[in-house]
Amino acid sequence: MAHLSLVILLLIFGGAILAGIIGSLVGLGGGILLVPMLTLAFGLPIHYAIGTSIVAVIATSSGSAAAYVRDRLTNMRVGLFLEVATTIGAVSGAFLTGFLVPQLLFVIFGIVLLISVIPLVFKIGEELPKGVRNDRLANWLHLSGSYPDRHLGREVPYQVTHTPQGLGMMYIAGVLSGLLGIGSGVFKVLAMDTTIRRFYL
Repeated sequence: MAHLSLVILLLIFGGAILAGIIGSLVGLGGGILLVPMLTLAFGLPIHYAIGTSIVAVIATSSGSAAAYVRDRLTNMRVGLFLEVATTIGAVSGAFLTGFLVPQLLFVIFGIVLLISVIPLVFKIGEELPKGVRNDRLANWLHLSGSYPDRHLGREVPYQVTHTPQGLGMMYIAGVLSGLLGIGSGVFKVLAMDTTIRRFYL
């Protein structure tokens, strides 16, 4: 890999800050922006970009998670439960990366991003159903909770359903995260919105 000049390093640093800010705001970790920036804009080999992005995502996620926990917007039980599958998947994905050629990683990266956007577009303006109860696994693990809604000015309770399917999707999210280095947030947000669906009471 060629030596990077100071100017290039400063540009990468600025881009990483921007990616981190955007990633923290939408819960995606920033890797979804960092990997394309490093590979397409600065010509970094994708294997290096993936490794760099994973380290950056850890820092970004840790910082933003602290703020969400402080504001009581994080359900720790749900998070820890899902992280078991995600971690196993991430190790699997990181192992697979060494066996895939860069061209295939680029193709997988593009396909995954496209697939992740389509369900969110169709859900714009969709109302969450009410009256849905915890499934059996969610009841057993006490995954329901509540969060303070500043707009409504009250505590909003919710329940969790489809947890087995969600656990499976989290494993896939972990595999893709370890494989592509973009953080599993982009897939976790999608999975929680489309499968687990934390419904309002």
